[in-house]
Amino acid sequence: MRKIVVIHGPNLNFLGIRETSIYGKDNFNTLNQTILERGRQLHLTIDIFQSNHEGILIDTLQQCFKDQVDGIIINPGAFTHYSYALRDAIASISIPTIEVHISNIHTREEFRHHSVTAPVCIGQISGFGTNSYLLALEAFSMRYTEEERMNENE
Repeated sequence: MRKIVVIHGPNLNFLGIRETSIYGKDNFNTLNQTILERGRQLHLTIDIFQSNHEGILIDTLQQCFKDQVDGIIINPGAFTHYSYALRDAIASISIPTIEVHISNIHTREEFRHHSVTAPVCIGQISGFGTNSYLLALEAFSMRYTEEERMNENE
């Protein structure tokens, strides 16, 4: 089974508490249980990590490299818009990474419109609430299915 690491950035542990009109009423534990369940259905092994600290997120990305994980789903939170250190960490590990956001960052405040991390990711999913994470899992599942088909045809 392929291993995916889901990395939640700052303030995501406050889902269901902070700005529910933007981020919804689902709490952090409910989101994580939903991610784990969908991962099982897609035959993916899922590890989930959250931190409010930039350096710990970078350490986690580097550990993903050491552990040879197959993919990363990251919601960098506010670090999306200014953390070149996080961007460089994603670029340095060469693991397919999908950036996700619960809200549509392109329809919010101007400073949220630009992501410094998206250019080093294979894609970005935003605006679908907590389903953004599930869509990223689906994208990885489809990618792995396609890779397996291509390998069979060689």
